[in-house]
Amino acid sequence: MKHRFQTQLIGFSTLAILALSGNIMAEDSMSDINITSKKLADNTYMFMGAGGNIGVSAGSDGILIIDDQFAPLVGKISASLNEIQAGVPKYIVNTHYHGDHTGGNAHFGATGTILAHHNVLKRLSENSKTPASALPVITYAENISIHFNQDTLEVIHLGPGHTDGDSVVIWQKANIVHMGDLYFKDRFPYIDLNGGGSVMGYRDNVSAILDKLDNNTQVIPGHGELATRNELLKFKHMLDDCINWMRGEIEMGHDLAKIKQQGVPQEYQDWGWQFISAEKWIDTLYQDLQSKNIL
Repeated sequence: MKHRFQTQLIGFSTLAILALSGNIMAEDSMSDINITSKKLADNTYMFMGAGGNIGVSAGSDGILIIDDQFAPLVGKISASLNEIQAGVPKYIVNTHYHGDHTGGNAHFGATGTILAHHNVLKRLSENSKTPASALPVITYAENISIHFNQDTLEVIHLGPGHTDGDSVVIWQKANIVHMGDLYFKDRFPYIDLNGGGSVMGYRDNVSAILDKLDNNTQVIPGHGELATRNELLKFKHMLDDCINWMRGEIEMGHDLAKIKQQGVPQEYQDWGWQFISAEKWIDTLYQDLQSKNIL
C-alpha cells in the first residue's frame, strides 16, 4: 500500500526536476511513467500516472478532462484517452495552478477550452514563459455548471484551501467527485501558503464537500487511489485532530523547535511522505495557525 501510494506521488519529485532542467531531461524523467485508466461509470474514468489524478468524461458530447499532469506525459495521456474514445478533449478543467495538474495545458489548450477559477489564470499568467494556449479561457468566481455527456458537472470553488484557486468537481448523476489537491489519500496534505492556501480553509472546504456526498460517492483524490466518503472523512478527522493539537501547543507557549521534537500525534506518525514529512506538516500548521493567532 505504501509503495503504491509513493508511486502516485512521484509527480512532486518530478516537478522539482522539471523546474530545474531542460526538455530532454524532463522527457527522460517521464520515460518510465505509465498512465493507468479506471472506469468509474458509463462515461467517467480516472487516470493515474505522475502528478495529480485526472478525471475524464467521454461520451456523445466529446471528451472533458479534469487536470492534465505534466507536459512530457501528454502523448501518453492522449493515447489513453484514444483507447476510450477517439478525439481530443473539448474542455479541460484545472483544479488549481500547480504544474503537476496543469503541465499539459499548453498541448490540450491548443485544441480545447480550459476552465478554472480566476486565481488560476492570475497565477499561471504571472510566469512570462507560460504559453497562451496554457491559460484558462473561461474563469469563474465561485461555481460553474457543465452539462456534458448526459450529466451535470458542478465545478465548485470554496475559498482558500490548498491554494486560493481550488475547484472541486461533482458529477451529479454518476455520483463522483474529483477533489483536486483538497484530498491526499491517507497522507498529510500540501497546503501552499505562498499560493494563497489556508490550513483552516482547507479543513473547512473538505468539510463542506463531505456534506454534499453520500456513502455511494466515488472520490477521486488529487493524489492516491480511488476512495470512498468514509476515507475522505478519515482524512478530515486527521485535519481536525492536527489543528486542535497544534492550537494546544501554541496556547501552551511551545515554540516550533519544541513541537518538532515532540512530533505529531501518535496515530498520525505514519501519514508523512516524501514531499510532506511530519516535520513539514508541523511547519505548515505552526506557520499558519500561529501567524493568524487562531486559538
